[in-house]
Amino acid sequence: MFSHVMVGADDIDRARIFYDALFQAIGGKPGFTDDLGRLIYMHNGGLFLVTKPINGQSATCANGGTIGFSMATPAEADAWHAAGIAAGGTTCEDPPGIRESSFGPLYLAYLRDPSGNKLCAMHRAG
Repeated sequence: MFSHVMVGADDIDRARIFYDALFQAIGGKPGFTDDLGRLIYMHNGGLFLVTKPINGQSATCANGGTIGFSMATPAEADAWHAAGIAAGGTTCEDPPGIRESSFGPLYLAYLRDPSGNKLCAMHRAG
């Protein structure tokens, strides 16, 4: 359904430290920068990009928005979460763990990146 996800950041170098740690924690490669200065990650067939806003304004996070990353196991979600905290992210929501939902049990771990974007590692436990 989606071709890519892109978030804004005012400090691309700080974002690189954070997102390199997240993707490497789940077996991904460090990001690379294209000729427009966008930071690009390719993992498991998906594209995730980080850019300075093209309108020249400051980057902001989406109030109510969450970007979800699929995890193979709860351990992978925990490694992702720990790497994000160590690389300058902040934990948010409840601690990582199982949540019951209408989709069945989900293992969820939430973070905010250094720019305030809300991220979630999700493993379908059922």
